[in-house]
Amino acid sequence: MKNITLNKYLEIQLKKPKFKKEWDKSRVAYQITREIIKARIKAKISQRQLAKKAGTTQAVISRIENMTVSPSVGLVERIASSLGKKLEIKFA
Repeated sequence: MKNITLNKYLEIQLKKPKFKKEWDKSRVAYQITREIIKARIKAKISQRQLAKKAGTTQAVISRIENMTVSPSVGLVERIASSLGKKLEIKFA
C-alpha cells in the first residue's frame, strides 16, 4: 500500500461531492471543538473543572470534545466565559 499523508488523503476525498458535503456540515462543530480543547489545555484545567465553571457536567464537556453532541450557542458562550474567552461569531 502506498504511503499517503492525511492532508493528501483529505485533498483527494474533498474532490468527491458527497464527502465534501458531509465535511462542510461538520466543519463548524470541528472548529468549536478544537477551540474549546485548545483553550482548556492552555488554561491547564480538566474537563471536570471546566464543567463546574460552566455550570454543566464533565460528561457534557466530553461529548462536546468528542463531537457526539452539538452544543447550543448559550452553552458555548458559558464555556468560553469560563475559559476567560469571548465568543465571536462571524459570517464569511
